[in-house]
Amino acid sequence: QVQLVQSGGGLVQAEGSLRLSCAASGRTFTIFRMGWFRQAPGKERESVATISRSTATTSYSDSVTGRFTISRDNAQNMLYLQMNSLKPEDTAVYYCSAQGGLDGGWNYWGQGTQVTVSS
Repeated sequence: QVQLVQSGGGLVQAEGSLRLSCAASGRTFTIFRMGWFRQAPGKERESVATISRSTATTSYSDSVTGRFTISRDNAQNMLYLQMNSLKPEDTAVYYCSAQGGLDGGWNYWGQGTQVTVSS
């Protein structure tokens, strides 16, 4: 099993910045990709950014490209999301996730952290 513990988040004004962190523990060698997802009230959970654990290849949703940066530190088993130029529409609960395990799905999730951007 893999455990993910998030930190960071909170309340920020529009155009401000926040950094989210996610610490992975357990059978981390089974992970091949990690990512950040978010869910706003009344909306489905959506992918924000993902990163390959081995190659560091990244992908971003169109809504955050150019503003958010995902990174990882494999030695420390850490995942980060730097969020700049935040907008009110970025308000959501953000989740760290890891892709791995027998079926290769997004099987592991952090506890979620609230990000609120005021206008």
